[in-house]
Amino acid sequence: MRHVISVLMANEAGALVRVAGMFSQRGFNIETLNVGPTEDPSVSRLTLVTEGTEDVVEQINRQLLKLVDVIDVLDMTGDAHLELELALIKVRHGDPEISIKALADAYDVRSVDEDAEVETLQFIGTGDELNTFVATLENAGVLMELARSGAVTMTPGAVGLRYNEADADPGQS
Repeated sequence: MRHVISVLMANEAGALVRVAGMFSQRGFNIETLNVGPTEDPSVSRLTLVTEGTEDVVEQINRQLLKLVDVIDVLDMTGDAHLELELALIKVRHGDPEISIKALADAYDVRSVDEDAEVETLQFIGTGDELNTFVATLENAGVLMELARSGAVTMTPGAVGLRYNEADADPGQS
């Protein structure tokens, strides 16, 4: 089963290596991984997607919480959450029968760079939407290059992962 896990961790050298190392040592694959600073520059938010049973992912989450750099862990699988991907996609111009603009407009994709031969598109949407759009470009024979972010997630509404140093009890607020 696919699991989306969000982790708050110290924004320090080596923190990401320790998290990735924990997965590697236990033979778990990370499908996608994103990490960046949060509203607090001393804390990073890591979002990863992995496959496993409920028991295996529960074990992963417990092991993550034991890492010194990890503040909090939230498995968003099965819970309401927003999940999007960003992709930059290079497509080739050439065939007058194929309208890159029409393909892009159908998926609410915008052009961010263009010359006579190549256009770079920016896609923001779900992973399934991105897979469908990429398949459309492949079928049209215009796809040249793809760079995608992987899942970035957040819980809807007021509840979420937050580190509040004043509480001295990191976790959901």
